[in-house]
Amino acid sequence: MTPPTPPLTQADIDREIEELHKAGDGQEANHPPRDFAPYRSSVLRHPKQPLIPVKDPEATELSGPVFGVTDVTALDADLTKQHLGEPLGERITVQGRVLDRSGRPVRGQLVEVWQANASGRYLHQRDDHPAPLDPNFTGVGRCLTDDEGRYAFTTIKPGAYPWRNHVNAWRPAHIHFSVFGTAFTQRLVTQMYFPNDPLFAYDPVLQSVTDERARQRLVGAYDHDLSVPEWSLGYRWDIVLDGPAATWMEEGR
Repeated sequence: MTPPTPPLTQADIDREIEELHKAGDGQEANHPPRDFAPYRSSVLRHPKQPLIPVKDPEATELSGPVFGVTDVTALDADLTKQHLGEPLGERITVQGRVLDRSGRPVRGQLVEVWQANASGRYLHQRDDHPAPLDPNFTGVGRCLTDDEGRYAFTTIKPGAYPWRNHVNAWRPAHIHFSVFGTAFTQRLVTQMYFPNDPLFAYDPVLQSVTDERARQRLVGAYDHDLSVPEWSLGYRWDIVLDGPAATWMEEGR
């Protein structure tokens, strides 16, 4: 009888990450490998077939986001006011700009966010983390960028949560961001983290970005000018769509 495979420990993951970072030779890449072994589920679900070329480019417009300016309201961008009661947790304001590779603003862009609540739990049927749900916090929002490419959200700082990648695996606090472009086929997804999180070194999702400078671009900066007196702490985080300073996106995952 084959003995059972021992569970992966943090030490096992750390060794794998260190080896892969060394193999990168310090070369910056905007996207990590699609099958980054320490991030176990990426090995199972990353795309293995070549991309399918679009024969009729105009047909992609049929799958584009169909909405008008009036369909996205101010309430959508304030996740603390979407229910009758006040959500629990630290209220924060997150603002930034969506920019192209030349630093020009991307106007009228649909930006979506989703996140765990202050206890580190998502309002999702597959999240069985034994942390409390908040009846006054759904954890999803959206807005349109203005003429300067600016977006703004008011929300609750999410909590860290466990996941089953390996023994004692915890994800740092983060907010998922989605930028749609002009069609659903152009959608880009990324994550914003919070400064000085002690879990950074233990997270294979963040560590899959092997270049340290690119990892740092995923961390929002505390901005006291964005903090609202007696209301919320402010964080600034820009999304750069391409080029040498591009924000890492979850390509093909």
